Amino acid sequence: MQFPILSLMTFIPLLGMLVILALPKDKPNLVRWTSVIFTGVPLLLGVWLYRHFDASNASVQFVERASWIKAFNIEYYMGIDGLSIPMVLLTVLLSFLCVFASWGIEKGVKGYYAMFLFLESGMMGVFCALDFFLFFLFWEVMLLPMYFLIGIWGGKDKVYAAIKFFLYTLAGSVLMLLAMLAMYYYSEPHTFDLLALAENHKQFLDKTVTLFGATYALDKILWLGLFIGFAIKVPIWPFHTWLPWAHVEAPTAVSVILAGVLLKMGTYGLLRMNYPIFPEATQWASTALMILGVINIIYGALCAMAQKDLKKLVAYSSVSHMGYVIMGMASFTTAGVNGAVMQMFNHGTSTAMMFLLVGVAYDRVHHRWIVKPDGSKGFGGIAAVAPVYTGMMAIALFASLGLPGLSGFISEALVFLGTFSNPKYQSYVVIGSIGILLGAAYLLWMFMRVFLGPLNEEHKDMTDMNWRERLTLLPLCVLVIVLGVYPMPVLNLMGPTIAKLLAALGVA
Repeated sequence: MQFPILSLMTFIPLLGMLVILALPKDKPNLVRWTSVIFTGVPLLLGVWLYRHFDASNASVQFVERASWIKAFNIEYYMGIDGLSIPMVLLTVLLSFLCVFASWGIEKGVKGYYAMFLFLESGMMGVFCALDFFLFFLFWEVMLLPMYFLIGIWGGKDKVYAAIKFFLYTLAGSVLMLLAMLAMYYYSEPHTFDLLALAENHKQFLDKTVTLFGATYALDKILWLGLFIGFAIKVPIWPFHTWLPWAHVEAPTAVSVILAGVLLKMGTYGLLRMNYPIFPEATQWASTALMILGVINIIYGALCAMAQKDLKKLVAYSSVSHMGYVIMGMASFTTAGVNGAVMQMFNHGTSTAMMFLLVGVAYDRVHHRWIVKPDGSKGFGGIAAVAPVYTGMMAIALFASLGLPGLSGFISEALVFLGTFSNPKYQSYVVIGSIGILLGAAYLLWMFMRVFLGPLNEEHKDMTDMNWRERLTLLPLCVLVIVLGVYPMPVLNLMGPTIAKLLAALGVA
C-alpha cells in the first residue's frame, strides 16, 4: 500500500483541531504551540512531497483511492499533479506561518486555532481531491471555519462581512452542485471521477438541456454553472464585492489565507474542471474570459488607487493581480498558462507578505489609514523608526509591482508573453499592460505616504518588527527573491501537466 501522504497532510490539522478542543482554555500558549505542531507536520510532509514528486511526469501522483459510497460510484480519490502541487505547498507554508502571525489573538484562543486548523484541512482537501463529490465536500466544509473566523474575530463590521462572504460563496456552490449532479447524470457510466470525466469529455457534446422552456447546449450550460461558482471565489468582476469587506474585517492571518490560498481555488477549479472536461465550451468562452481578465486588472487597480485604508488597498490589488491569472489562462498558450499558474503561487507569497505587514502596523498604532477621513496624515515617515519593517514592505511592494528580479515579474512577463503570442489577443495585452502602470502608481503612492517624508509625531514611539514577526516573513521574503531570480523550481513542477492540459484543449 502506498504511503497515504495526502491524507495525512489533509487530516492531521483536523486531528489537531480535536486535540486543541480537549486542551484547557486557561493555557493559551499551550494551544498556540499545539497549533504550531499540527501545522508544522504537514509542512514537513510537504517538503518530502516536493522532493519525491516526479516533475517530468504529467500524470497524477501519490494516488489514494478507495470505494466510498458504492451505490453512487463515489470514491475517496486523492492525488496531485503539476497543477495542484504548487497550491498544496503554498497552503501548508502559509498555514504554518499564519499560526505565528495569530500569536496576538487573545479572545477565544482555543476556538480561533481550532477553526484555523479546520480551515487548513478543507483547503488541502480541495487541492488533492479527484472525485467531484469529495471536492465539493471539502469546498463546502471550508466555508464554515472561514465564516466563524471572520464573524467572531474580525473588525467592527465583521458580521456583515462574514454573512456576505458566506452567501456569495454559497450561491456559487449551489450552481456547482447543480452542475455536478448533471455531470453525474449525463455521464456513462455515472461517475464523479474528474479524470474519467475529462477523458470522456466528448460524451457531453451534442446533448441539450431544457431550462424554463428553452433548449441549450449541455456543455455550455454546465461550463457556465461551474464558471460562476469559481468566478465568485477568484473573484472575477462583477462577483468581487464580498472580497474587500472580508479582507478588511478579517484578522490578519485570515486575510493572508484568504488572499494567498482561497482566491486561487477559483482559478484552480477552472483549470481542473472547466478546461479538461469542457474543452469545446472553454474555447467558446475564451474571448469573454480574456475580457473579464482585463477588466479585473484595470478595475481592481483603479479601485486600489482610490483607497485610504491600507488593508483595503491591498485587497483591491488582489482583484487586479488575479486578472493576470485569468488573462494567462485565456491565452491558451504554454507561456501564458504557465505564467497564470505561477502567478497564483507568486501572488500568494507577495500578497501574504503585504497583509502580514499591514497587521504588524495595526498591532502597534491600531489603525490602517494612509490618509485619515479628515484628510490628515495616517502614517508618514515611519522608515525612520522602523527600518526593518520598511525594508520588508519594500520587497513585498516591488514584488507585487512586478519589478525585475522579484517573483511577480516572472509570472506577469510570462502571462504577457504568452498572450501576445496569440494574435487574437494582442490588443488585450496592450490594454492590460496599463494595469502595470496603475499598480506602480497606487503602490508607490502608498509607500511614499506611509514610509517616507517627515515622521508623523503620533508614531514617534512605534517599535520595529520583533523576532517572531521577522521569522514569520523571512520564508516568504526568500521565496519572492529566489523565484524572481530562478523560477525553474516552480515552472518545472507544472510544465508537463500544463502541456497535457493544453493538448486536451487542442491548442498545444
